[in-house]
Amino acid sequence: MKAFAVCLLSLLLTFFTVEAKKHILYVGTYTKGMAEGIFVYSFNDQNGKLKNLKMPVFSNNPSFLTISPDKKYLYAVGEIDDPDKDHSGGVSSYRIEKEGKLTLLNHVQTNGANPCHVGISPDGKKLVASNYTGGNISLFQILPDGSLTAVMQKIQHEGSGPFPSRQTEPHAHSAKFDHSGKTLFVADLGIDELKIYNVTSAETPLRPDSQPFVKMAPGSGPRHFDFSPDGRYIYVINELSSTITILMKYGGEWKIVQNIKTLPKDFTGESWCADIHVSADGRFVYGSNRGHNSISVFTRDQTNGKLEMIQTISVEGNWPRNFTIDPTGQFLLVANQRSNDITVFRIDSNSGKLVYTGIKIANESPVCLQFLK
Repeated sequence: MKAFAVCLLSLLLTFFTVEAKKHILYVGTYTKGMAEGIFVYSFNDQNGKLKNLKMPVFSNNPSFLTISPDKKYLYAVGEIDDPDKDHSGGVSSYRIEKEGKLTLLNHVQTNGANPCHVGISPDGKKLVASNYTGGNISLFQILPDGSLTAVMQKIQHEGSGPFPSRQTEPHAHSAKFDHSGKTLFVADLGIDELKIYNVTSAETPLRPDSQPFVKMAPGSGPRHFDFSPDGRYIYVINELSSTITILMKYGGEWKIVQNIKTLPKDFTGESWCADIHVSADGRFVYGSNRGHNSISVFTRDQTNGKLEMIQTISVEGNWPRNFTIDPTGQFLLVANQRSNDITVFRIDSNSGKLVYTGIKIANESPVCLQFLK
């Protein structure tokens, strides 16, 4: 009887065991000229382990990557300031092949120096590059085969901010379309503004919104941002002030409802924020701190959108740049630029807090992580 019970338990455990899935993870890096710049990994969503698939792509500073909504194409910036091409950086388009291999389709100039971010419209037909040093954004059309046209519209930002050396001119740092694809938001670190553009079908598709920008606190330096799942709130992480600014739309206008620090109250060193993500269920918000070398974890009030910090945890590395949450929502992976590694954390599904898994893999200057879901 005992043997039968043990056998039955074993069968039940086998039956209810969830089979691990392997997800493709792309890693963008800083290189020294044209070199192996985009790396491809397989990620196990049960144990959090990464395996290098050893199919790197040669590129020059592919510091930010994004994937098309249909998962057929990948786009990578070339974060350079090329004096031979009017100080322009570029964007490369790739077709995603079997097992995640990338095939180059074309490379186009952004007409702006040091592009550091790319965003794609929900319909997969438009791509916008944020040119950091150029202080402008470049809009491209995505053709049916996934390749890019030349720049179809370029918008130059103007102004400055009070932070010494970092805000003498505009620095467009990231741009994202909203869920409808009808509005484009742009975080400009140099002028402390979140720009707002309407997306039209006109010859020049981007037009300033009736509310052309939201002004952040002077010297804050907005860098990246993310939307709540319902699109009612925007969470902006500010590099220079180590804060998160929460925006809510009242009627037709975006207004600030909260500013909250990303660092412990007793921290006195130098630190700069980098990346931010809202969990898929909207319950938690995560932000990275370079210098303090941590991820800050916040609970999110889903009624008023406000945040409360519940944890700061070491990234077990140096200079956390971009980070990402895996497709299952169980793991958070961090690209540690200066320690040349990627670290993996498990997310507690109830509290949202992070626990280091002990998994750390070597990678030269990783700065961007993108899952092929």
